[in-house]
Amino acid sequence: MRKYALWTLLAVVVIVLAFMIYTLAIGVRETTEPLKELRGVIATQISQLFHPTPTVMPDPVTIVHEVQELARLETMQYTVEKVIIAETGQGPFGFLFGDRLLLVAHGVVIAGVDLSKLEAEDLWIDNTGQVVMRLPESEIFITSLDNEKSYVYDRDTGLLTHGDVTLEATARMAAEEEIERAALEDGILAQAQLNAENYLYRMMRSLGFPDVIFVEK
Repeated sequence: MRKYALWTLLAVVVIVLAFMIYTLAIGVRETTEPLKELRGVIATQISQLFHPTPTVMPDPVTIVHEVQELARLETMQYTVEKVIIAETGQGPFGFLFGDRLLLVAHGVVIAGVDLSKLEAEDLWIDNTGQVVMRLPESEIFITSLDNEKSYVYDRDTGLLTHGDVTLEATARMAAEEEIERAALEDGILAQAQLNAENYLYRMMRSLGFPDVIFVEK
């Protein structure tokens, strides 16, 4: 009988200890959860301090300088990638005062014919009913960089300088010039002129004219 009572008492003690341990674990968890949340908030604030999100605040005032009607027939577009190296302060002390960057530039060049330059004497119908047109010469309308695809791949500044703040802007301007030059060398203007003639030829034929002849100015 005594042995049975001893085992009963031991079982009760074990159950009480288990309940106490369970209660203590819940209390510790409830205590540490706010601490974990606090640590997370502090870590987020520190991250925002050292890596702040840029705030963009456009001026509410907008000034429109000019409004102009356009009659541009865009007939050719080139998409060009160019690698530009821009540097300053190079030489014997370049490791101290130099600045060098490598820009991967993606740009677009659009060419066509400006029909607003078409005069009355540049368009007539001959005695056979054919349309004769003297188109303006094709030209470059737009040369621009795609800012979403253009980026600075690498930049190396000297030990005693923070770098030239205008160097990237200079590189981007040079990239636009090089992209336009590449398109010109590849014959964008000749292709734009041909595309314009083909487009206008189809349009005139769809209006019922028997033929269209293009002559040079």
